[in-house]
Amino acid sequence: MRHRCFRPASRRVIGALSAGLLATVGLALPAVAQPAHPAEVTPSVSDPGAAPGDGLALTPPMGFNNWNSTNCRAEFNEAMVKGIADIFVDKGLKDAGYQYVNLDDCWALPERDANGKLVPDPDRFPNGIKAVADYVHSKGLKIGIYTSAGTKTCNSAGFPGALGHEESDAQQFADWGIDYLKYDNCNNQGVDAKQRYRTMRDALKAATETTGRPIVYSICEWGENKPWEWAGDVGQLWRTTGDISDNWGSMLSIAKQNLPLARYAGPGRWNDPDMLEVGNGGMTDTEYRSHFSLWSIMAAPLLIGSDLREASAETYEILGNRDVIAVDQDPLGKQGTVVSSEGGRWVIAKEMSDGSRAVALFNETGQPQHIATSATGVGLPRATAYRLRDLWSHKDYNTAGAISATVPAHGTALYRVSADTRWASYPPAAELGLDGAVLTEAGTAAQVDTAVTDLGRTPAQQVAVRLTGPDGWRIKATSPTRAASLPTGSKLATRWQVTAPTGAKPGPYDLTVSADYRSPGGDKATARLVSAVHVVVAPPSGNSYASDLPWLSALNGWGPVEKDTSVGEDQAGDGHPLTIDGTTYAKGLGVHAPSEVTYYTGGRCSRFTARVGVDDEQGSEGSAGFEVWADDARVASSKTLTNADPAAALDAAIDGAKTVRLVVTDGGDGVTSDHGDWAEAAFTC
Repeated sequence: MRHRCFRPASRRVIGALSAGLLATVGLALPAVAQPAHPAEVTPSVSDPGAAPGDGLALTPPMGFNNWNSTNCRAEFNEAMVKGIADIFVDKGLKDAGYQYVNLDDCWALPERDANGKLVPDPDRFPNGIKAVADYVHSKGLKIGIYTSAGTKTCNSAGFPGALGHEESDAQQFADWGIDYLKYDNCNNQGVDAKQRYRTMRDALKAATETTGRPIVYSICEWGENKPWEWAGDVGQLWRTTGDISDNWGSMLSIAKQNLPLARYAGPGRWNDPDMLEVGNGGMTDTEYRSHFSLWSIMAAPLLIGSDLREASAETYEILGNRDVIAVDQDPLGKQGTVVSSEGGRWVIAKEMSDGSRAVALFNETGQPQHIATSATGVGLPRATAYRLRDLWSHKDYNTAGAISATVPAHGTALYRVSADTRWASYPPAAELGLDGAVLTEAGTAAQVDTAVTDLGRTPAQQVAVRLTGPDGWRIKATSPTRAASLPTGSKLATRWQVTAPTGAKPGPYDLTVSADYRSPGGDKATARLVSAVHVVVAPPSGNSYASDLPWLSALNGWGPVEKDTSVGEDQAGDGHPLTIDGTTYAKGLGVHAPSEVTYYTGGRCSRFTARVGVDDEQGSEGSAGFEVWADDARVASSKTLTNADPAAALDAAIDGAKTVRLVVTDGGDGVTSDHGDWAEAAFTC
């Protein structure tokens, strides 16, 4: 199977995954900040220059593309496209800024007609593309289409590409009323990328001159030839990475590739880290909020990739968050830059046209983290206090300068901070912190510590804190839960005893910390933090295969981790027998680097063993390194293994460890089809 916008020879997912547990969590309000040291702050984004003279895409394009949700399936058709246009209007997405309804691959017949023209598939589009375009336009929206800068498109069926047909195809698109072209990179016959993409640029300009219809040009060559360095006068946006997949590891690695390219972005010239996966089901809502927050602060195109006909209310809430969209669509056109990223605790700041700063506090790790910066640390002038708007709760607070939060696992706190003279009219911002009891066994009491900290310039008064959990859980405070007043920087710390019911099933459960307080003027305010606690069960005594035990989390560079098969392609259950250097194994895990699978061992296991290597399904491609971590210590590792190597034996002492992590890296040479096998992986307990 070929993926849209991926080179034929390999898949590429570059970056590193975080450590820890995959938790289902919510967002927190701000925490006390530590002043940023000047040396830690990335310089401001350089001026990307004047916007291109065509005036197109002066803010990042917003819209929809069908590929992530439908691929080439029969449900991609005229009715779906019209239905999406209707939803844009009916659900308020058009009013929120979404504009383009884009068709991806598979809209055409496999062959051109006798005149060399593209032919829409009559089964999918019985009335043709122009009729669909007219319908979309009647809704006050715009329409996009797809082809490739090669002889064939990227789908395995090989629909006609535009190489050698640029003028004819561009004119056909313009005649149909197309407003946006995604131009892919498959089957390019080795023709120079700059030449291929400039030829289509010129063809689109010529078609615009004859029809008066400008077409936004999306260059999709996967970042292979560094288009950010040369495409500013070619297209309005360019892909900086390979394809995104609907999982945390893929989203994270793509964000990490795109973040360093901030200086190349600006009005009419955007870095494109691929479409949104929000709502497709492979991540938690917390992770999808992080996805949307990161794409917005990176001034990335926001192209919805989920089937909106089946989207949940939470998906619509994320995609329709106008406070967050305003960060993405700010007319200054600056892409956010990294202020700090130590230990997976990211601070990303974006200069806004009104002088404010958008600030993302992003936690890539699997446990709650305190992430902090300051107003001056992100470039704001010194002031007595500042207005801090939480863009996910849509509430305003005052802060003495701290921009910080206890951010849940895989979560993002997103703020807009300004030197507002009305700061005293807002209640003080308060951080909620929660420590302890990330893992607990059913029926066993665990300790949890919470803290409420005032970071506002004004005191928080009549403070009351609560800790709640699921029905049946016993939660008891063992220290004070109230304070008459908390001056700036002071905190109310509370200790709790938390016990899951004896019959609680293994898995994540939410604990919610809430604090009610008042401003000096009597206004009510509430802070809330949702964090996950995992009910766990230790492995049984004796020897157990890893594939027969429940894992705490499974992070994978591409597709899901598989049990007792190789990782296969990108869908669950599409793997093959685990095979390393011609030897097949019945038991084990199939993964794709970078990968991390975490197990709870509860201090009751002594040994982990496995035979590891790159699966034969990748032919001559792939390399990987295998590591075993007992809590925070690496206790075993392999050399870098390739497809030419036999399976290597790993034998790790894990005495006393509460958790064991099985980590696969790319071997240090980038990720290219790195399908790793943990064959015969077993615990001795």
